[in-house]
Amino acid sequence: MFPALIIPLLPSEQQPGSAEEQLLHGVCRVLQAQGLGRSCLPRGEMLPASSSGPSGSPAQLLPGQRGPCGSQPLCPRLEPLGNTLGLSAAFGCVRRWGECDGTEILNCFFLQIPQISYASTAPELSDDRRYDFFSRVVPPDSFQAQAMVDIVKALGWNYVSTLASEGNYGEKGVESFMQISREAGGLCIAQSLKIPQERKDRSIDFDRIIRQLLETPNARAIVIFAHDEDIRQILAAAKRADQVGHFLWVGSDTWGSKVSPLLQQEDVAEGAITILPKRATIEGFDTYFTSRTLENNRRNVWFAEYWEENFNCKLTITGSKKEDTDRKCTGQERIGKDSHYEQEGKVQFVIDAVYAMAHALHHMNRDLCADSAGLCPEMEHAGGKRLLKYIRSVNFNGSAGTPVMFNKNGDAPGRYDIFQFHSSNTSTPGYRLVGQWTDDLQLNIEEMQWGGGVRAVPPSVCSQPCRPGERKKMVKGMPCCWHCELCDGYQYQADEVTCLLCSYNERPNENRTGCRSIPIIKLEWHSPWAVIPVFLAMLGIVATIFVVATFIRYNDTPIVRASGRELSYVLLTGIFLCYIITFLMIAKPDVAVCSFRRIFLGLGMCISYAALLTKTNRIYRIFEQGKKSVTAPRLISPTSQLAIASSLISVQLLGVFIWFAVDPPNIIVDYDEQKTMNPEQARGVLKCDITDLQIICSLGYSILLMVTCTVYAIKTRGVPENFNEAKPIGFTMYTTCIVWLAFIPIFFGTAQSAEKLYIQTTTLTISMNLSASVALGMLYMPKVYIIIFHPELNVQKRKRSFKAVVTAATMSSRLSHKPSDRPNGEAKTELCENVDPNMCCWCTSLTTVWITKLKLVSPPQTPKCKNFMPKRKPPKLRCCNVPCGKPSLGNSHPRVPSCSHPPVLHLIAAFRLRRIFSPPTKEQPDFILGRK
Repeated sequence: MFPALIIPLLPSEQQPGSAEEQLLHGVCRVLQAQGLGRSCLPRGEMLPASSSGPSGSPAQLLPGQRGPCGSQPLCPRLEPLGNTLGLSAAFGCVRRWGECDGTEILNCFFLQIPQISYASTAPELSDDRRYDFFSRVVPPDSFQAQAMVDIVKALGWNYVSTLASEGNYGEKGVESFMQISREAGGLCIAQSLKIPQERKDRSIDFDRIIRQLLETPNARAIVIFAHDEDIRQILAAAKRADQVGHFLWVGSDTWGSKVSPLLQQEDVAEGAITILPKRATIEGFDTYFTSRTLENNRRNVWFAEYWEENFNCKLTITGSKKEDTDRKCTGQERIGKDSHYEQEGKVQFVIDAVYAMAHALHHMNRDLCADSAGLCPEMEHAGGKRLLKYIRSVNFNGSAGTPVMFNKNGDAPGRYDIFQFHSSNTSTPGYRLVGQWTDDLQLNIEEMQWGGGVRAVPPSVCSQPCRPGERKKMVKGMPCCWHCELCDGYQYQADEVTCLLCSYNERPNENRTGCRSIPIIKLEWHSPWAVIPVFLAMLGIVATIFVVATFIRYNDTPIVRASGRELSYVLLTGIFLCYIITFLMIAKPDVAVCSFRRIFLGLGMCISYAALLTKTNRIYRIFEQGKKSVTAPRLISPTSQLAIASSLISVQLLGVFIWFAVDPPNIIVDYDEQKTMNPEQARGVLKCDITDLQIICSLGYSILLMVTCTVYAIKTRGVPENFNEAKPIGFTMYTTCIVWLAFIPIFFGTAQSAEKLYIQTTTLTISMNLSASVALGMLYMPKVYIIIFHPELNVQKRKRSFKAVVTAATMSSRLSHKPSDRPNGEAKTELCENVDPNMCCWCTSLTTVWITKLKLVSPPQTPKCKNFMPKRKPPKLRCCNVPCGKPSLGNSHPRVPSCSHPPVLHLIAAFRLRRIFSPPTKEQPDFILGRK
């Protein structure tokens, strides 16, 4: 004999008697499958102690006693049965999560009796080191907790509270949920509350729990592991607190798809999500169970107690436990007609447990008793370990059509249906299947509906998600709570909690989730900053070309020759280059443009001021030398002047070539120049690799020439105005210095400005344009005006020699000047322009001063002048017309007589005249003044 024991210990939520009937119905189905269906229908008798089916698989069905958990140890009662009957297996259920003393099951395991449970879901029963002979056809609550964590995360909730009934079921369920949520991450528990079992005023305790839950209003989702009555009470408290629609309930399988806890408070439970192990309604069981009466079901010793509880009446039999009513049971009541009936959700698992044991015994019998019918000796002495091996290896489709199998810990696969309760928009409140969970979650969020018929999932988060471009600043100790901080400046959002700087050539995109390249700009031709300099430069270039053309056209005229043609062309070249640099500074930078910028940046000014410095230096040296001796200074010829100017210019070119060698031209994009506080305004500036200091150094030599030229202009400011344009040069240099004094603070004062590119380029080009324009306007425009509009003044009149300059320089320091009869009191300077025949002429040679009577016509007239007459014609006679008078020796020079007009004498010696008079005749004897 190889017996298998049925132990129908009731789960706390099942009515007494119903579980036993489910188990007996499952056994009947097995026996009917074996052709022993008659054994299931005894009238008033227990099932037979033993029976054999066609396959020879035996089954001994002994219902155990039901009593208070732990009141009488179960396994000690079974031990003698095991010893006397050869008990090898048991199946049934224990109360949830150790509500019965766990040592009861453990003692059974000491007997090595395999057990199959249809309702025990305690997670600790998965420990195969302690409960190695325990198996179950229902998934452990750890799978349920995992499914609930997946549901919460799928709905986007990361901040929830938990609520548990006091006891192992509720507390262990919440503990498992919290542990899995910690391992999964991204889920925080706002509060974890417990519903006490012993309480004086039930409503006050539940009202207090609701108030506590409202202390964290953002945690709207409530994960609840509670019994039916606790669920009903907490919903009623939420309704009393006027929190209909605030809480989002996530219930465990004790809530499942039950309607009873929600009666009269369906609106509070609207949208509640519940979970239930996957099940199916078992056909035939409802007919079987509703047909049970006290008369035809005497085999079930607990059926009488079920009858009293279901019909709320009291039987007259001895030992009735119904004490809260005086209503007598008639025995004629009918299940489902005189009371509410709903098939228990675990009927499927009870039947699957029986079938699992039957399959294990059948396979064991097939392997051990292949050559004999019925129970063989090998099977009788196989033992619990061998049977456990067959139990763990079963795999068949259960009563609901789902596979029944066990893992290495004896657990069945986790399969859950997910429901959502709806009370609005439906005629009858009820549950709707919205998903399922096996090893992963399948949830139809689109089909879910919340309070008020809203389709959008309501939030249950500690902090609202940060907007793009904001990072999370976590709250200490609360990984699901944060403050949102904007990634500012040139930062972008690298991840949820980090802002990083973009690279130097990038800026954040519009929503600061990444970086994009900073736009590259340059000074455009159409920019207002470029239009004005270009306009001035074009006018200057046209004017310069016009002046050069005019000078070339009238190259041999007295005014052009008197201006020093060689240095004039050099100066005009420099002025032209000063205008040209404007276009190079605005052109798009490349290596060629950058090279020309370096060359011509200071070259135009250098050429201009080198020519002017050479002119002013020549004038200064001539007059200074004239004060000391009659010897002419060196290097005052045109060729010498060109050589001096070229040597000055070569210094600038040498510096540029050294610059090329040390730092070759290159183009760069400067991202710091216009990197403003607002990244949207940031720009990269395409420019030549030239620093502000290098620009100043390139212009420094030209500025030095300009300052030196200005000093010479100041020193020569007192010379006669017709000597090499000394005064116009002076005015030019004064104006140029003012221009560049204004340029320097503007150039360096805007070095940190975002508009540096535009301001500095415009300032530099305008300064060079103004410098060139001043020189062009003051030095050459008057000459061009005379050449074009007054050609009668462009005639050859006088020629100067160094002897005359020496004399002028000497006398200018000794002779007193008296004003002439001109209205403005100026000394007479226009000599020998209107020659009067009655005037005497002072004639000078290199060493002798002659006096002769001007003779312009023939025949000779009698001289009116009775002064000294020259006795012979001096070589290279140089004369000037003066009024006749009695000469006297002057104090300035022993050979130069003084007339009655000293200012005239001063200017006679100062100007060198061509010989435009007729030579003296014989009637006009000459003599050497001062010679004896």
